[in-house]
Amino acid sequence: MPKSLLKINISNELDVVLAYKRAMQLSEKTGMAQANQTKFATAVSEICRNVVEHVGNGTIQFGIIEEKGHNYLEAKVSDRGRGIGNLDQIYERASYGSNVTGRGMGIVNSRKLVDFFDIKSEHEQGTSVTLRKRIPAQSPVFTKSLQELWLREFNDEEGISPYAEIKKQNMQQLELLEKLRLRNLEAEQQLQEIRRLNLQLQQSNFEIQSLSEERERRNLELQQANADLDAFAHTVSHDLRAPLQNIGGIINFMENSLRNGNSEDAASLLPMLREQASKMDKLITGILAYSLAGHHSLHRQIVPLRSVLQKVLESLYVPATFKIIFPENLPTLYTQEIYLYQIFSNLLGNAVKYHDRPEEAEIAVQYDLKSDFIYIAVQDNGPGIAPEDQEQIFRKYEALGHNLTRPDSSGLGLAIVKRILEEKQGDVWVESTGRGTRFVFSWPASEIVTEPEEAE
Repeated sequence: MPKSLLKINISNELDVVLAYKRAMQLSEKTGMAQANQTKFATAVSEICRNVVEHVGNGTIQFGIIEEKGHNYLEAKVSDRGRGIGNLDQIYERASYGSNVTGRGMGIVNSRKLVDFFDIKSEHEQGTSVTLRKRIPAQSPVFTKSLQELWLREFNDEEGISPYAEIKKQNMQQLELLEKLRLRNLEAEQQLQEIRRLNLQLQQSNFEIQSLSEERERRNLELQQANADLDAFAHTVSHDLRAPLQNIGGIINFMENSLRNGNSEDAASLLPMLREQASKMDKLITGILAYSLAGHHSLHRQIVPLRSVLQKVLESLYVPATFKIIFPENLPTLYTQEIYLYQIFSNLLGNAVKYHDRPEEAEIAVQYDLKSDFIYIAVQDNGPGIAPEDQEQIFRKYEALGHNLTRPDSSGLGLAIVKRILEEKQGDVWVESTGRGTRFVFSWPASEIVTEPEEAE
């Protein structure tokens, strides 16, 4: 690494003269022969003059460098110009002995005058030229005290111009500015590193937030799956009760018939027993499909509403005194039959189960098409539902009124109805003032089949 001696700012012809003079003085102090002093100083002035002419300003740094056992007096001239774009052409022309004129002549001539010449130039990044002249072996050993002595001699020169004094002061300021520039560059690099680290931190925070949101979503899915599993268990116990009760009643009748020797009566009940078992098997299959296959992937088919109502009534025990009224023009839907079966099974079953006057009981199914929904109602003339009970009956484990609680009700029927209708983007509510109850639910009208024979 060079041992620095002094530095001069180059911005005009007087600076070039000063650089030439210092080059002569330093080469003389290092013991160079007169001819070598002139060569080195001339080469320095040529490069400095190029800086003034083509760039406008630059610097020259003098120093001593040791390389391969020899000491050299070095001058490094630097500028921040646009760079030299045709160096290869300049060198090529010089190598063939062509006369180099204009820009480039100083470079070629200076190269011939020194022992070492190197130039580095980049577009818009400036140019740096290094010139070295070998110092004789008998030259004094360069030390810090010797450097200080030389600098004092330069400063105490007799007849030194006022310009040189101003130049010295300017150089001190320029050195300070250069230090500030380097510190600013270092600070800018640190700021860039901080920005990079901040960006990494933001990316890490984003990933953490995404993982947290994913975990929350999975937790909600797990909670929903647990809720579905719980609802499934209660649905099975609730909806299978009716056919099981019918089977139990048939078995009791068969036992009595066999005990009394009426085997023909007992045998006549076998088809009914088989039919109830088949209905229960279909119901179990449908519930499993509803719970395990997913709400929206459940198989859809053409379903006449009248057919569903008939199946539901066949699965219920309806006293002969009950009057059931259906409209003549019930629509046909392309939908999930198990959904409608469960809804009507609960609504009609409750209307039958909770009626307090079976001898005059009347249950009517009505429907009305409005805009995007079908509104279907199940209305009875039973005891009605108290206003304070009308909100809670759609919750789990709530029966139809405190005074009407029965041991054969799990309180899940209407909760199942509400859950199904939420899946279908519909709703259900109750209307009851005094005697009589009217349950109304909405079903998407888009599932109405207008041409049953064309539906697939």
